[in-house]
Amino acid sequence: MVVYNFKKIRTVPTSQDFIDIVLSRTQRKTPTVVHPGYNIGRIRAFYMRKVKYTQESFSEKLGWILEDFPKLDDIHPFYADLCNVLYDRDHYKLALGQLNIAKNLIATISKDYVRLLKYGDSLYRCKQLKRAALGRMCTLMKKHKASLGYLEEVRKHLSRLPSIDPNTRTLLVTGYPNVGKSSFMNKITRADVEVQPYAFTTKSLFVGHFDYKYLRWQVIDTPGILDKPLEERNTIEMQAVTALAHLQCCVLYFLDLSETCGWSLEDQIKLFENIKPLFANKPLVIIANKVDAKPYDQLSSEHKELLEKVSETSGAKILQMSSHADIGVTDVKRMACEKLIEKRVETKMKSKKLGNIMNRLTVAVPSARDSKVRPVSIPESVLRARERKRNGDQDVEMEGASEKRKTEKDLMWENGGPGVYSACYKKLYDLKNKDHKFDVIPEIIDGKNIADFVDPDIMQKLEELEREEEQLQKQAEYEEKQAGEESDLDEEEKEFVGAIRDKKSIVLQQHRREKKQESVCSSGKAQNSKIKGV
Repeated sequence: MVVYNFKKIRTVPTSQDFIDIVLSRTQRKTPTVVHPGYNIGRIRAFYMRKVKYTQESFSEKLGWILEDFPKLDDIHPFYADLCNVLYDRDHYKLALGQLNIAKNLIATISKDYVRLLKYGDSLYRCKQLKRAALGRMCTLMKKHKASLGYLEEVRKHLSRLPSIDPNTRTLLVTGYPNVGKSSFMNKITRADVEVQPYAFTTKSLFVGHFDYKYLRWQVIDTPGILDKPLEERNTIEMQAVTALAHLQCCVLYFLDLSETCGWSLEDQIKLFENIKPLFANKPLVIIANKVDAKPYDQLSSEHKELLEKVSETSGAKILQMSSHADIGVTDVKRMACEKLIEKRVETKMKSKKLGNIMNRLTVAVPSARDSKVRPVSIPESVLRARERKRNGDQDVEMEGASEKRKTEKDLMWENGGPGVYSACYKKLYDLKNKDHKFDVIPEIIDGKNIADFVDPDIMQKLEELEREEEQLQKQAEYEEKQAGEESDLDEEEKEFVGAIRDKKSIVLQQHRREKKQESVCSSGKAQNSKIKGV
């Protein structure tokens, strides 16, 4: 898929902005102060760095411009000729060539002045050489003011061009101005092209898209073309000619039967004969438009003979259509798409790649096993449902069809809604006996009561551990007193420490009492459960 994104081209600054950007960047990114103690070697390196950095900045910016703009020899011929029509190929190449030469000249200037700076014998001489180098670079960029301005205008226009894929399925609409091309495009695509009752409302190419047979198609609305020599056509008309010449598409040539466009039917057919060489090797459909204003049957015999002759010589079919009254629009779209699909398939069949693909394909054709006739077997319930549907019964359901299963959300709203209903997961248990899903979890496992696995002496063991800890703590205090260590605490602090220890002992005794009461209660419950289990 060849689609060029011209919107990514970076802005081209003016020559003065270019100079300001580069010099400001050099000032910010390189050292700015030369101290009195610097030797001459360091001074030379200081100014050489500034010259080199300025040259690199100029080359980087100019390189971006040269890389971003498309090279006309490398892009699709349609875009190359379109750029030639809109911007003049020679002028475009000349502007880019001048910037490329400027880039090389700036590199040469930098190289020459860096060589001179190596022989600078004083601070003043090095500074003057640096000023001369930057001045010559800036003067060179000022001389390319016109080229930079031209490229910026080209960039703006390129960014407004539609994204046309030259290789995809394309319908191209062409004809005299004001014959109904844009109205047709607005009908079949999601585009919104301006439609006015005067000529040359469409001044450039417009693209719209639609889907047909699960494929994406693009429609290109071209500006109107007048019947005159190629050399006399203007830029607006040449865009349409360029699209006709380079795009592999199905051409829809529009004719205004009512002649309200301002040109007679003879003039429109004359234009068709003039641009007929551009339709070579392309599917062609001739559209007799505005049949609501003047039906095809009301045409004179001369006009009918003229149209039939054009259809015979070109091999194209004439379709009647009216975008305003929505007559035949779908038929025209379908016919054009089918013709283009046939053409693309025919082209692929002639290509060299087809042989490699066909060698890898095998078409299996089943053969009859015996002479026995095996009719189609359709259940009776299906046949009865079809019969009821034919009789107008809209609510047709298959016989024996199961009712819709209620989801958890349905059950939730039936039983009080969120916050009230609690989902039961026991119904999802996968057990051998489905009746055991909602049983209460038993208190007996393998003939033993679950309460038997609770240690009845847990509280007694906990109290023994606490008493052992208390004895160890008292022993540590006694040894501390025996050691006769002098305390750093005064009398008031000692009173606070004693109060804290007393409070701690009271809390510990209260905790023991509570634990004792809980153990008595739990042992009573265990006895009761043991009796129940027995």
